[in-house]
Amino acid sequence: MYILILEDKNVLVVGLGRSGIPTVETLLSLGAKVTVNDMKSKDALKDILKDLDVDQIELILGEHPTNLSEFHIMVLSPGVPTDLPFIKKAKKMEILVIGELELAYRLCKGKFIAITGTNGKTTTTALTGEIFKRAQRETYVVGNIGVAAVSKALEASEEAIMITEVSSFQLESTIAFKPKISAILNITPDHLNRHKTMENYIKAKANVFKNQGKEDYVVLNVDNELASNLKQDVKANVIPFSRKIALEKGVYVADGSIVVKNDEKEERICLVGDLKIPGKHNLENALAAIAISYFAGIDPHVIGDALKNFMGVEHRIEFVDEVKGVRFINDSKGTNPNAAIKAIEAMKTPIVLLAGGMDKGSDFKEFIHAFNEKVKELILIGETAQKIKKTAEENGFYSCTIVENLEKAVKIAAEVSKTGDTVLLSPACASWDMYPSFEVRGNHFKECVKMLRG
Repeated sequence: MYILILEDKNVLVVGLGRSGIPTVETLLSLGAKVTVNDMKSKDALKDILKDLDVDQIELILGEHPTNLSEFHIMVLSPGVPTDLPFIKKAKKMEILVIGELELAYRLCKGKFIAITGTNGKTTTTALTGEIFKRAQRETYVVGNIGVAAVSKALEASEEAIMITEVSSFQLESTIAFKPKISAILNITPDHLNRHKTMENYIKAKANVFKNQGKEDYVVLNVDNELASNLKQDVKANVIPFSRKIALEKGVYVADGSIVVKNDEKEERICLVGDLKIPGKHNLENALAAIAISYFAGIDPHVIGDALKNFMGVEHRIEFVDEVKGVRFINDSKGTNPNAAIKAIEAMKTPIVLLAGGMDKGSDFKEFIHAFNEKVKELILIGETAQKIKKTAEENGFYSCTIVENLEKAVKIAAEVSKTGDTVLLSPACASWDMYPSFEVRGNHFKECVKMLRG
């Protein structure tokens, strides 16, 4: 463990995103002298700054700092690219540059379980958290799921388990981070506007296990080639999972049951049909959560009970309402094409699909191919609307409508859908061109559906 002494240290916090406030508050509580830097203006940040005691901190807003020599440590919010010139300069000056996740790890007495992947992170993290809570472990469900790890780091005891959803952005700025168990659920193209290449993206994901050793575990999806190929770089114990094939060791499906096999011992956890969360991708998420929990020593009966009672997470294939025989599903967390494909595959009825948003450099060809005559109408919003429409038409799908906002999209979807159809919001894109987060987008969708009832 790398001990971090913060008292009287000058710390620069870069980016006042979701993790910015708890980072500042934690640093102040430990006696650090904090400066906050954000490219937004004071007026643009007024809603965030009202939650901070601005008399205790220095502010550098609307520009990056020019005099770095006064700072001992720089803490980056996940949304801040690590290749910015002033950050590169800080590293050359041997200033400690870390992210909020690394800060939390260095301050926390508990053990970390780190869950990453392109899709399924939030569901798997939430499900794993439910299993550990049911086992009456001291459990904190943190990270990219919405609760900054640093906000619970000082509260956690040595017995605590920090079940942490970690993104590629968070993993980029780790140095010593060493979870007891890590999991890579899958890897498909995403965030290429930030990482530039798939190689960079995969390398960021692989940081989750880079410091793990023989006493640790890495859970890998053998059905996903890019995730499975990482096993050659792992020094820890690899625990594979698969929904397609039986394994000599790991978690898999056999005769409709979910099975764990370890040292010739085979245990049945529950039936696949017992799961309340729909879709093949959610079966994979469940297998990963089982692997994590079982090899953390949790009783198989406890794991099975948690699986049978888990109803899923908000904004991920979430049933909103049924209006005039049409089901409305909120999958706002489908922020890349692969996630949206999984949502489409999970639907059993004809779909009116609402998609579009911020362009992360994704290719939408496979997304269009996944329609497979199931999607009858595509309604598009956001900066990717024209790009997706062009891809759709190039691949033989012409039932596309571009509208200016989500209210109009929901209104038109209600008009063109028939009894028995599903209106599915699964954008295949980030929300940041129109909304501050996918949660805000999902909640707005739910409000729009509510308005259909008058």
